[in-house]
Amino acid sequence: MPEGPEIRPARPADRDAAVELLDAAMLEVDPGRVRERIEAGGVLVVDAGSRLVGVCVLAPGDGETEAETEIIHIAVHRSRRARGLGRELVEAAAALSEGPLTATFRGQVRPFYEAVGFEITEAGDGRFRGRLR
Repeated sequence: MPEGPEIRPARPADRDAAVELLDAAMLEVDPGRVRERIEAGGVLVVDAGSRLVGVCVLAPGDGETEAETEIIHIAVHRSRRARGLGRELVEAAAALSEGPLTATFRGQVRPFYEAVGFEITEAGDGRFRGRLR
């Protein structure tokens, strides 16, 4: 029986597939920044064996008193959504963070962040800021 997808740190060879996933989710992506975050150990991917089906790009947050980790981008392939992979990526990211996990996002993805347990506040410009403890 085949195993399910594996969440693992991204490798340099994953960069193009990760950028494609983020682009397909209509996120503004800088491939150079994704490469930098992969090299720093700040990208998690969902590896389905033959292809990547999820990606989460992390960076140090700007918290003043605690070590925060910020989700810069998160995306799951359209064919794999609503199966808990986004939640699993968030849980894996939270496990890596030495402090709270944060994210700034557009209103249309607010239900996702609420569902995975983020406390949400308005950030202005139609964006929101979430924090997971």
